[in-house]
Amino acid sequence: MSSLYFTEHGEGPLAVLIHGFPLDHTMWLGQLDALSASRRCVAVDLRGFGRSPQWHGGTLTMEQHASDVVDLIHHLGESKADIIGLSMGGYVALAMWERHHETVRSLVLADTKAAGDDDAGKAGRDAAAARLVREGRSAWGGGLIDALVADSAGPEVRSRMRDMVEGTGYETIVAALMGMKERKDRSGVLASITVPALVVAGEQDALTPPEIARSMATAIPGAHISIIPDAGHMAPLEQPTAFNLAVAEFWEPGTAP
Repeated sequence: MSSLYFTEHGEGPLAVLIHGFPLDHTMWLGQLDALSASRRCVAVDLRGFGRSPQWHGGTLTMEQHASDVVDLIHHLGESKADIIGLSMGGYVALAMWERHHETVRSLVLADTKAAGDDDAGKAGRDAAAARLVREGRSAWGGGLIDALVADSAGPEVRSRMRDMVEGTGYETIVAALMGMKERKDRSGVLASITVPALVVAGEQDALTPPEIARSMATAIPGAHISIIPDAGHMAPLEQPTAFNLAVAEFWEPGTAP
């Protein structure tokens, strides 16, 4: 297993929180204490991100990330975990279900989608990589943050986003862009999900809007859905209280405060 950094809060059944792109475990700071009331919550930095070792090995695939998270679950002495994945983390969660379903106790798929990139999406990944190298991470990140959060997101949200984006290496960003560009279309996998599932979307998410979340929830047998008001693509960071209530109610119906 690659030497992944993680932080751990609470006791009980294991829950692993998987960040989006190009972020790190600190996007989950608003979840760790709240959700640790009923779970052993572990927020991980994927390969190349956050405090995990820098990445210099070419494309970072969703399958590699999924395998790493499975290895982490086993390293923590567990055989299963509740999985929460946002955006790219959702791609990883779906790869986990398809390839390592025995390790998944439940799924929370937040601000994500199952479909692969179409031709325009793939061209957009290439353009983003070229723009990053040409303009630098600071200028590139500013535009990205504006796309990820609702217009109403305050400076606290935007400053943490900036810290995460600017803390991610150029090579990792490009490798992750290529991994997302090449990822498998897992739309057909949704119908095979047999564990409890919750699909979450920010009401103002422009990248994976609520209609995508509703379609995913319809395709997953018995899935729940939660649309978070006044949030964009970063619902857990923008509206942590509403997100935490949705997850707590999903995990333990009737017990959310």
